[in-house]
Amino acid sequence: MSQALEQRLRQLESQQAVRACMNRYMALCDALNARTPLDELAGLFTADAVWEGKGAKYAQSFGGYQGRDAIAAMFDTYRVEPAHFALNVHFLCSELIHVEGAHATGSWVMLQTSTFASGASHLNAARLTVKFHEEEGVWRMAHFQTENLFSRSVEAWNSDAHLPVPGKNGQ
Repeated sequence: MSQALEQRLRQLESQQAVRACMNRYMALCDALNARTPLDELAGLFTADAVWEGKGAKYAQSFGGYQGRDAIAAMFDTYRVEPAHFALNVHFLCSELIHVEGAHATGSWVMLQTSTFASGASHLNAARLTVKFHEEEGVWRMAHFQTENLFSRSVEAWNSDAHLPVPGKNGQ
């Protein structure tokens, strides 16, 4: 196999590994509760990683954390009963991933729909900018930034209202 082809294959494999890391992070955040495997969640970050909220709203709400242990401690505050989130779903789009050697940068637009234990529901959109490093053959997040684009409270997400479907239910 030519060196150029090997390099292209390595880049594609690295992009996929970055994507898988981000996907696992979101899946764990979607189900954040007392049973969330904190070691697995923290293991998605490098030992010296930074996790930070950017912009006026998220810097104030979330702040920043330096190091895997501090990030794990922040997520541990969400591991309560009853769960902080009764419903929490993250949607990622507008993905861009750039890999250069053992470093990568990814950006996404995230939409987050949440209902809290209190029953209140919220819709948030944020821009995620994440730097990844390959560490011991594993791609991990080295610098995670989330910046609020908009945020608002909403009515409950799920409804028993009739769902119109053509050709069904008298439609």
